[in-house]
Amino acid sequence: MNLKEKIIEKQALIGIIGLGYVGLPLVLRFGEVGFKILGFDLDFKKVDMLNRGESYIKHIPGAGIANLRESSKFEATADMRRLSEPDALLICVPTPLDVNREPDLKYVVQTSELIAAAMRPGQLISLESTTYPGTTDEIVLPLLPKNQQLGEDYYLVYSPEREDPGNLHFEVRTIPKVVGGMTPACLDHGVALYSQIIDKVVPVSSTRAAELSKILENTYRAVNIALVNELKMLCLRMGIDIFEVIEASKTKPFGFQAFYPGPGLGGHCIPIDPFYLTWKTL
Repeated sequence: MNLKEKIIEKQALIGIIGLGYVGLPLVLRFGEVGFKILGFDLDFKKVDMLNRGESYIKHIPGAGIANLRESSKFEATADMRRLSEPDALLICVPTPLDVNREPDLKYVVQTSELIAAAMRPGQLISLESTTYPGTTDEIVLPLLPKNQQLGEDYYLVYSPEREDPGNLHFEVRTIPKVVGGMTPACLDHGVALYSQIIDKVVPVSSTRAAELSKILENTYRAVNIALVNELKMLCLRMGIDIFEVIEASKTKPFGFQAFYPGPGLGGHCIPIDPFYLTWKTL
């Protein structure tokens, strides 16, 4: 049975690297549809909690994890030598900024090196971490074994995470998934994998297009959050109710999306991702 057949028949073992707010929902969703999952994390405390069927993330209840453990569909490990076992490896590691507000890809690099040391033919690798266009082909690909043929012996894709932690209106299954492949065969396998757990998969022409799509999404939000907060300050000086203005503007049936003033940018993605774009363009 080849890799695509394993995926379609749900016989593929799914490896998820990084069991945080991105990786853990993927664990639950793959388990929900019948896959077995091997989760990787270097935090031994997290690994122990997960193997006890407990969650350490507030908005993710432990019941789902406990059920997967009881049915022997999920195991967590800190042993990176086991990266050879899964048929598909999803990289869900942080991509922060360094002290100079430049991209810090050390976790992506370290993970890619660990995968390369354990890789075997017949594996699919998907980078989900938010990053600048070119990361998959410029950073990840050169670190993978040269004695294996891309698109034949292994498959490499980029598919940006779209988690909105705590949002009760959307879940992994209902959020469309963008996928870009390094080759047509890579894209075909990536679409096959994500189609098992996502209602709508959106293939694009390249990993770079997929990478930039996530940067665009978050830069769009950052710009509009900043804009509406500046307008709030202006309205205070002019004696205008900003909320009345927004409600009036949103009656336009095209070309406008309402943003509301608030405490500003927060979380991991929105304050960081625009700097990935500006760094790449310099």
